[in-house]
Amino acid sequence: MLVALMGVAVACASTDSGVETLRADGAAETTTPATDVDTTTPVTDVDTTTPDTDVDTTTPDTDVDTTAETVAPDTTPPDTTPPETLLTDGSPLPCPAPDGSSPVVQSFPAAPEQCIDLAKFYSLNLETSLGPITIELFPVKAPITTNSIVYLARYHYFDNTICHRVVPAFVVQCGDPTGTGTGGPGYEFVDELPFAGEYQLGTVAMANAGPDTNGSQFFIISGPDGVALPPAYTLFGQVASGMEVVDAINALGTPDQSPSQTVTIISVTVTES
Repeated sequence: MLVALMGVAVACASTDSGVETLRADGAAETTTPATDVDTTTPVTDVDTTTPDTDVDTTTPDTDVDTTAETVAPDTTPPDTTPPETLLTDGSPLPCPAPDGSSPVVQSFPAAPEQCIDLAKFYSLNLETSLGPITIELFPVKAPITTNSIVYLARYHYFDNTICHRVVPAFVVQCGDPTGTGTGGPGYEFVDELPFAGEYQLGTVAMANAGPDTNGSQFFIISGPDGVALPPAYTLFGQVASGMEVVDAINALGTPDQSPSQTVTIISVTVTES
């Protein structure tokens, strides 16, 4: 056999004791049998090294696989909250649709932006369980209050709520969806107070818990005791029609200030002209 190694021709011949190599100068050279290589310790050490086994059984591989499986996003209940209530940054909801097509909302993150046109006329049309009441609003006298009331009404905030407080010859109080006298829309706004002596029968004003705590509760003055109130309540409207319905509700008043029968505001719509 002729082997080319680094440019030198070398002839090889096998013998019983090994491999005889004929060098280029004609001298013969016998090499050690190849069986010594097969039994060398280095080859065995490489095949049996512990690192190969350690890599396959390392804990990190198991931890990664099981961690992913324990995360269970699919078990989280779907969010069915209407988009309008998902705002969490304190921004107000957008102005509701004037045509009444906005969804029902009874919790708001902030007071509304300006949604009404102060050059226009607005009225509330209350359909109650005792009959209709129409309230003319005063956007020039009480622009902040009128804007809030229209905003709430167009979000159907007052629909299917009760007039929880009826005090004979005094007031009929409504506007709290909880029916407890403690509820509100989630925001408050400042007073826009009238002059002394402006209250009269049929006046519509904001109930409050002190200065600048207006929310959604309002009252209609139904008797002389209400007319005599101090000017500490924002006056924002006047009953234009349906005063006989207010009188009928007034007649249901009791000493504990709860009506003797439930008075429901079925719906409230806004007229803009």
